[in-house]
Amino acid sequence: MPNELQSYKHIKRVADVFSATLLLVILWWCILVLIIIASIDTKSYGVFKQTRVGRFKLKFTIFKIKTVQNNGEISKIGAFLRRSKLDELPQLLNIIIGEMSCVGPRPDVPGFADELIGDEEIILSVRPGITGPATVYFRNEEALLAKQQDPRQYNATVIWPKKIELNIKYVHELSFRKDIYYLVNTFFKL
Repeated sequence: MPNELQSYKHIKRVADVFSATLLLVILWWCILVLIIIASIDTKSYGVFKQTRVGRFKLKFTIFKIKTVQNNGEISKIGAFLRRSKLDELPQLLNIIIGEMSCVGPRPDVPGFADELIGDEEIILSVRPGITGPATVYFRNEEALLAKQQDPRQYNATVIWPKKIELNIKYVHELSFRKDIYYLVNTFFKL
């Protein structure tokens, strides 16, 4: 089974690079327009960069369309970009570079994924993805957190443990069929 898994990881990497390159060729103009709109909307450069924890706990810079204005508020356009997940399109570059995959556990900010221990560390054996099991399950995470009296506490005690559970299961069941399932679910739930 380990040889089959290694073969699948290689096939998955080739499929990721091919898909991300094809999408960039098709959508480069759309990404450019969104960056321009975000630049006007936020009155700053329309690309957001942030440090995230990836495979093997290596830190990398993730790219997104900027959705937050200088005062820290999410703009109306930014809210739409987040809901539609269009703000994630620049991560196609992260896939081509080799830091991410189309499907996998979402890369988290330092202080979460880099603190996984024991059996949980299996999550970090695969490239993080633009979408995956936790992304589909918590597709309305921002709205869910907004309803909580203490969003940080709720994230730490409810959301984060569930994400760990979902992502461990994903890695154990890694397959082409599961990846297609998450891609299709992401597309249709948008």
